[in-house]
Amino acid sequence: MWKNKDNFGLFAKSYFSELCDAFSNIPERDMEELIHLLLSVYKHGKQIFLIGNGGSAATASHFANDLSKGTKCSDKKRFKAFSLTDNIPLVTAWANDHSFDEIFVEQLMNLFHPGDILIAISGSGNSRNILKAVEYANAHQGISFGFIGFQGGKLKEIVQKSIVVPSNKQEIIEDIHLVLEHIICKFLKFKIEEM
Repeated sequence: MWKNKDNFGLFAKSYFSELCDAFSNIPERDMEELIHLLLSVYKHGKQIFLIGNGGSAATASHFANDLSKGTKCSDKKRFKAFSLTDNIPLVTAWANDHSFDEIFVEQLMNLFHPGDILIAISGSGNSRNILKAVEYANAHQGISFGFIGFQGGKLKEIVQKSIVVPSNKQEIIEDIHLVLEHIICKFLKFKIEEM
């Protein structure tokens, strides 16, 4: 439960404390595995696709931005990163004409190649449109990675690797997903500069 609801300063401190506790309980190896996968994709010139709903859609867009621009080194090649949440006309066309469950998988059918990676961002891990896209990536020799919360939901069962934020609060989960993508992109930039 949230603490100190009558005092904003104390409430903010307790929120931040809970954020730090959840972050400190994420296994480092899970983060290191994503770094390894992203560097492998980078070296082999493969693509990165990111998906999410709601706040996770915003994180997918932000992550694609930071991979594409934030990791740029002047004399090095760049990541090929795309958020499938960003083409609103296409998303709404698939949702309206077929089903909201199809909005990501149909885009992958146009773009996805073997060896590409799909990063699926979902607090609950139970969104059908996310699950369908992961199933497609797995069936087409791709790599699937989940940014999840709660207990991981169905997504944790079908992605190849994942980071699960150990919290049952959506706000904490979304905050940590965003912090993680910033840390990951900053670290990747350092690694690319060393190449």
